[in-house]
Amino acid sequence: MDILAPFPPAKRQVKFLIVAVDHFTKWIEAEAVATITANNVQNFFWRNFITRFRIPYTLITDNGLQFTDCRFNDFLSGLGIKHKMTSVEHLQSNGQAEAANKVILKELKRRLGQAKGSWPDHLPEILWAYCCTPQSSTKETPFRLTYGTDAMIPVEVGEPSLRRLQFNEETNREALNVELDMNDEARELTLINMEACQTRLARKHRTKVKPREFQVGDLVWQVTGEARRDKAQGKLAPNWDGPHRVMHNMQNEAYKLEELTGKAMPRTWNATHLKHYFS
Repeated sequence: MDILAPFPPAKRQVKFLIVAVDHFTKWIEAEAVATITANNVQNFFWRNFITRFRIPYTLITDNGLQFTDCRFNDFLSGLGIKHKMTSVEHLQSNGQAEAANKVILKELKRRLGQAKGSWPDHLPEILWAYCCTPQSSTKETPFRLTYGTDAMIPVEVGEPSLRRLQFNEETNREALNVELDMNDEARELTLINMEACQTRLARKHRTKVKPREFQVGDLVWQVTGEARRDKAQGKLAPNWDGPHRVMHNMQNEAYKLEELTGKAMPRTWNATHLKHYFS
């Protein structure tokens, strides 16, 4: 789940977009809101995902205040949902939501022209088009993986497709049952396609990027982002903070840090935002 903002104020002064993506099916849900609060995020998640599909095992978000709010986390805990937050300043671990954001932004820019204030009106058709389009990683549409059958799209009404022309009420139920019987097989094939896609991407990444590794106990510098930089020093503020000690290797280039006093530091840090400290 992620927040996409800011947008030009539209009707009801909405200017933020809450976006959530199902990891397996790639189904996207999005809702425009006027303010970003933990209560709005909780209501969105309850209405658009939990009551429509299921209670998920895990929710991945960034470290925004609306996601770290104790009431929101109590809500998740009460439903048995594990809340994982992305590494600070490293959003790849929330890549599903980031990819969805890019799709929504691209389509909004293409459709709006100069009428920027009408962006919420275009969300339903953008989400519908996305969910009826085969994805490169799964080779299936989000709609089919969610509901077990292909959607009837508007173009099939104006220019009747073979499926529509040959529709028969008597055999329709049997055909739907056949599709449902093949649903498990389709999902297994989707898992294979997803793993193959991830393997290709990982291989491509390894050929271009030299991994930066740290061992437990290593002293490291931690990058100083804009949010933590001393405003009084401006551009003269140091770019790195530390030293800190690596407390735990979380795998996939993610690390937990602690201060030299032994106090654990909050959040998880990616290797790209750390470097070795040499005294």
